[in-house]
Amino acid sequence: MAHAPDFRRRLALVLLLILALAVPPVLSALGQGFYVGFAARVLIMALAALSLDLVMGLGGMVSFGHAAFLGLGAYVVGIGSWHVFDGSPLPFGLAGSENALIVWPLAMLVSGLAALGIGAISLRTTGVHFIMITLAFAQMLFFLAGGLKTYGGDDGITLYSRSELAGLKLSDPTTFYYLCLGLLVTVLALLLRLSSSRFGMVLKGVRDNERRMRALGFPTYRYKLAAFVLSGMICGLAGALLANASEFASPALMSWQRSGELLVMVVLGGMGSLVGPVLGAVALMVLEESLAELTQHWQVILGPLLVLLALSARRGLWGWIKGRDGAP
Repeated sequence: MAHAPDFRRRLALVLLLILALAVPPVLSALGQGFYVGFAARVLIMALAALSLDLVMGLGGMVSFGHAAFLGLGAYVVGIGSWHVFDGSPLPFGLAGSENALIVWPLAMLVSGLAALGIGAISLRTTGVHFIMITLAFAQMLFFLAGGLKTYGGDDGITLYSRSELAGLKLSDPTTFYYLCLGLLVTVLALLLRLSSSRFGMVLKGVRDNERRMRALGFPTYRYKLAAFVLSGMICGLAGALLANASEFASPALMSWQRSGELLVMVVLGGMGSLVGPVLGAVALMVLEESLAELTQHWQVILGPLLVLLALSARRGLWGWIKGRDGAP
């Protein structure tokens, strides 16, 4: 009986994976194949929400500017594509590229470096001050992107084609969906492994009582900064995928509203569970899409629904699924 909760979690994960794998063929069979592209965007936002849960759920760092890394990743892909189309070189004589093996890691690197700079400053504070500083940095990047007139300014950048990856036809919605699913499952598996490692245990300890962890000799600032940078890199990857999904990158991806959506996904799914934000992203985006088809005032309906979901599943959707035990 002691292993029942663990078995239930594993079974739920397997069933969720089977459902995710079945989405494209089921939609095609129902004559709704055009929704495969939407399903891919859901997976991408789930990846972004997962990155936020790494710092917010495990580390207790409530970032209200995480969309900045999403937008940076998208802009790296967009700028690389724009220079390929335009034929002009990047600064330092670098050429544009649409090769996913180049621009996607570069998107992660740029977002990671931004997270390093933002985290180095903001992590010296806590609570509301940390929230406001991350928001301020995100807004700075938002206005900076809007001022890039070469790359469309407020109108953003249009990608003339999706990235190229090892012969895969990413323009095919089903192929792109399964690629996004594979990346999401891989990152989720790695973060679940990380959460049970020494690094993850220290991060949870910092969340619960940072002063005690410092007294035990742990360099808490370094742990938090490392987690923040890793989170930014994962969100940058989500941004690169999102630019390919919509074939567009704009400053709106860095807005505080997008950061707020990521926060809602994490809380709705179950903060600190890693799996929960994936469910939260699915629930929120499916609700938005469904209600938007019913009425143009869908926000009025969505608000009370989210409140009801929060009250009926106080530990999030994943907490409701996995049972009453306290394990993540």
